[in-house]
Amino acid sequence: MTTPAGSGTGFGSVSWWGLSPAVDLQAESPPVDPDSQAETEHETPELNVLLLGSVDGRHLLRTLARAALWPRRRFHFYVLENNLEAVARHILIFSLALEDPEKMGLQERSETFLEVWGNALLRPPVAAFVRAQAGRLAHLVPEPDRLAEQLPWLSLGALKFRERDALEAVFRFWAGGEKGPEAFPMSRLWDSRLRQYLGSRYDARHGVSDWDLHMKLHDRGARVIHTREFRRWRDTGVAFELRDSSAYHVPNRTLASGRLLSHRGERVAARGYWGDIATGPFVAFGIEADDETLLRTSNGQPVKTACEITEHNVAELFREMAAWGHPRAAEGDPEQVQGGAEGSSEPAPAPEPFTVHFLSLDSAHTLHHKSCYMGQFQLLYVACGMVHLLSAELGACVAPGGRLIVELAQFLVDLRQEQLQAFSSRVGELAQAAGFAPQLGGKPSDTFARFYKAGDSAPGHEDPAVESGTPPPEVLAPPLEATDPPSEDRTQPLESGNPPSEPLKLTSESQASLLEASVPPTGSQAPKSENQTVPPETKYPIPDI
Repeated sequence: MTTPAGSGTGFGSVSWWGLSPAVDLQAESPPVDPDSQAETEHETPELNVLLLGSVDGRHLLRTLARAALWPRRRFHFYVLENNLEAVARHILIFSLALEDPEKMGLQERSETFLEVWGNALLRPPVAAFVRAQAGRLAHLVPEPDRLAEQLPWLSLGALKFRERDALEAVFRFWAGGEKGPEAFPMSRLWDSRLRQYLGSRYDARHGVSDWDLHMKLHDRGARVIHTREFRRWRDTGVAFELRDSSAYHVPNRTLASGRLLSHRGERVAARGYWGDIATGPFVAFGIEADDETLLRTSNGQPVKTACEITEHNVAELFREMAAWGHPRAAEGDPEQVQGGAEGSSEPAPAPEPFTVHFLSLDSAHTLHHKSCYMGQFQLLYVACGMVHLLSAELGACVAPGGRLIVELAQFLVDLRQEQLQAFSSRVGELAQAAGFAPQLGGKPSDTFARFYKAGDSAPGHEDPAVESGTPPPEVLAPPLEATDPPSEDRTQPLESGNPPSEPLKLTSESQASLLEASVPPTGSQAPKSENQTVPPETKYPIPDI
């Protein structure tokens, strides 16, 4: 069996990292209205952003890191994911990014982030950090008062009670190191997933990975990804090898997700790896850089690899975010930190500068029923795996003159060029039906599609910050620096018993909405779908017993 190109199965059913570079959301949002700013002269202007499927928090981290270059605003990020494991990873990543520098240095934080975020296997010290943080978070989630005291930037009030219980179960699974690697044998699960994805091409997997890299990713703008690092990730799931290869042997439990499988007419709870095995985590931080010297070429070849660029970008990101996690500013106000450093007698007031609100998993179609969300958001971000949720009801939650940015499927190697074009066209149709119009005057992009809410007074004249992606000159300081059903041996039962001897059939829904939104392939290219109906309870991870 050979997996046909264009099937989209390499995308997986769960997204663990973004398939587009991190963007500054302030540069994508409309500028502050001077009239409204005058009315709230003594209040900090707010920026409310709704993100569907942002997955790894990269856009939020970059927005916070570059906040000092913009006029002061209070951020409210509303995040909607399709699984609670992604919510848990969001919380873990932010708690790491805001860790006290006196407890964990910049290099250690950066390396820990890269391994937890993008590696299937971890070093023992990093695995110990994950267990410790997961245990702490598992105790905080069911106690709202302690959670608000220790993590003031986090809001779980919109989650249902059963979702909070399931979120606690996810953290407890991450913290359960006593079960050993057998609880989640990542290496075996990765290899089994790869074998089903490649089929008869498995023995020629190195040639397949080289073809996907040179003929697809390089041609689509990711030339800095090196053959060696891409091939290593395809084989082992280790994208960032910061130490000797023998040091990576502990399974990364944060990449596990739960499913209900059908076995002999009964539902069996199981965990497995159903994430990306085709593109990799190199795109989010590894193909663009503020420092242009990192993208320099010599004899037509990049002098830096995607891993090296990612290490630099993440280190700079955490360096710029240090002010938000300052121990003296519990709510992370960079102006208060700067005022104290200059010896000001009266430090700047410290309102809560940002809050991350996690919404209920199935709330995309019901947000417009709540008056608090109607016309609330200045910016709506939709990932390529969540495009099917874009609707007129969701568009009603965006304020007049607001912006919409949609992640395109540019870096999905499974999709052919005609499918990419069909997907882009479908995105335009969905955006128009939702009440948006194409944003004119900006630089064309194959990675994002940009729209504005119909009714904007000047749709053809873009704010300079939106066009260039940088703050306006008056405030600019010197520049700072998709789904395939799991096979029986790709899943692990949640219970301690033995796995079923008979093949299991997956009954989970496809999350690769890029294939749903685009024109489906014809002939032999069309993937077969059997039973895609999912019971409501399969949307929630099963508590570890």
